[in-house]
Amino acid sequence: MKISCLQENLSRGLGVVGRAVATRATLPVTQNVLLSADQGMLRLSATNLEIAMTTWIGAMVEEEGAVTVPARVLTEFVNSLGGDRIDINMEEGSRLLQIKSGRSQANINGTDASEFPPIPTVEDAVVARAEPGALRGAIARVAFAAATEESRPVLTGVEVKLREGQFTMAAADGFRLAVQHGPLTQSTPEEMGVIIPARTMNELNRLLGDSNEPVEIMLTPQKGQVMFRLQGGDTVELVSQLLQGTFPNYDQLIPQSYTTRAILDSQATLRATRTAAIFARDGSNIIRMHVMPNEGEETSGGRLLISARSEEVGDDQDEVDVAELEGEEGKIAFNSRYLLDVLSVLDRGQVAIETTTSSSPGVFKPTDSDDYVHVVMPMFVQW
Repeated sequence: MKISCLQENLSRGLGVVGRAVATRATLPVTQNVLLSADQGMLRLSATNLEIAMTTWIGAMVEEEGAVTVPARVLTEFVNSLGGDRIDINMEEGSRLLQIKSGRSQANINGTDASEFPPIPTVEDAVVARAEPGALRGAIARVAFAAATEESRPVLTGVEVKLREGQFTMAAADGFRLAVQHGPLTQSTPEEMGVIIPARTMNELNRLLGDSNEPVEIMLTPQKGQVMFRLQGGDTVELVSQLLQGTFPNYDQLIPQSYTTRAILDSQATLRATRTAAIFARDGSNIIRMHVMPNEGEETSGGRLLISARSEEVGDDQDEVDVAELEGEEGKIAFNSRYLLDVLSVLDRGQVAIETTTSSSPGVFKPTDSDDYVHVVMPMFVQW
């Protein structure tokens, strides 16, 4: 192998695939990165056996070849160099990677590329396309609601359905449910549904960055793997195993009616909730919400009291104006973390909070779109 490339490009490429490098591995080679000359470019690949990432960077290839070297050592060395050209050389039959840049030189012991786990390829895939902005927004509003415990593996994933020009993402952990719809620029010929690990979706969101090019979503008919291909400055492929199992029928979990509906300013509600969370920390993480109509006024508005108390620390109460109030006075309590999570992703414009009773789920929706709904189970408290 004999290639040359720019330090800036190699550093950026290693930063992309480095997220897929195994941190603790029973298979030591998964802590390496695979370098291979591929069609006049340098291909970088890494995998932790759950996800695999591949990217290509521009390079001048004099001799083709492939080798796998420790990712941490290579990345730290390359990042320490100035922004000059890097020459990479490996003698035939050797596994010693020689790297030169300016006056710096290093030799890194590598491993035969054949020992590296095969990077999955998605053959005969069903392809859909979506705008990166739509995917970014959906992942941000949904993935955090997935479970982190492995007791029910399907709940650690995000269910993704592709159908009739749109995608639907859903995540639930047994205490909350987030559902987001978005448009596809290219649809699948038939409806498809898969469960993708939430970790994969978060990595995809990080890779999307400021990308403007449509993202290819490639599913295998056997539903064993999914690949996302991002094109732009650098082509990046993210391949992930799918979770097997049946995702809950969440349509049945979304309340279809309410007795109280309050429309609030998102920022004001989030600020008051953050303040209450300071006291909720020492009070079982309980935040109470009490919606009341304005007294003696013929208006459609009201006020929302947000409060929390701790026997040891003290208590807090804040008041937020209700722009529009439908129905009757309502009381409900939520876990502070769940409340902060949903208000943080609905932090612009207005948010609608719909409740039925203090023991029934609360529903959060943006007022400017019907594409998102978030359901949170209440906490039982004495009023």
